Amino acid sequence: MQPSLYLASRSPRRQDLLRQMGVVFEVFVVDVPEYPDVGETARQYVTRVAQEKSAAARTQIPHQGMVMRPVLSADTCVVIDGEILGKPQDRSHGLDMLRRLSGNTHEVMTAVNIHAEGRDYGALSISRVSFAHLSEQDIVAYWDSGEPIDKAGGYGIQGRAATFISRLEGSYTGVVGLPLFEVSRLFKKIGIA
Repeated sequence: MQPSLYLASRSPRRQDLLRQMGVVFEVFVVDVPEYPDVGETARQYVTRVAQEKSAAARTQIPHQGMVMRPVLSADTCVVIDGEILGKPQDRSHGLDMLRRLSGNTHEVMTAVNIHAEGRDYGALSISRVSFAHLSEQDIVAYWDSGEPIDKAGGYGIQGRAATFISRLEGSYTGVVGLPLFEVSRLFKKIGIA
């Protein structure tokens, strides 16, 4: 079956979510710096990075005069007390992130961008996630599991960290990294069934 779009993401979680929707896609891995600019809000940051991922993929895709399939990209960030928590830089940073999330509520923002027919279509999902109080033993054991190493905010809701979450307001799939409700609405706009 012919892919209906390109996915500009190496994330296996985003790939799994698209498959869950029944979408056939081709992956283009892109390298885009994921650091907020000075003075940039979290909303502006994730929106910009999602657009940059799409643009980077479009420069790699061979289309030789043919109509290019749509390019889907996304970016996710965790925000607590107005501060963007990126991916952990090392063990100490990861443990500090988890301590900060413990007993607190944070936001998870996922921006989606689809570039189709020369135009960008975007959506933003914002969810509120509350963590229970975690013991130091919980925090260390979770870090040592290896699961949080490459995840925004230092945790993955779809894995062991699900046991830490006392409340979720918003989109579960948005917290995973690809808000399917918003994606499906964008698909309808550009004619993907």
